[in-house]
Amino acid sequence: MVKKVVMLLVVGFGVYYLLTAPAGAADAVSNAAGAVMDAFGQVGVFVNELVA
Repeated sequence: MVKKVVMLLVVGFGVYYLLTAPAGAADAVSNAAGAVMDAFGQVGVFVNELVA
């Protein structure tokens, strides 16, 4: 029950943030996507080093 309430609060805050500061939300999503891409790139480097 607590987990469901916390999840609803997080989603509600995300929607509120998106509606009140769309530029900031876009920057946050862009930064998160960049971090994920960097992480995948580093995993690729790791696997290449294991194979070599």
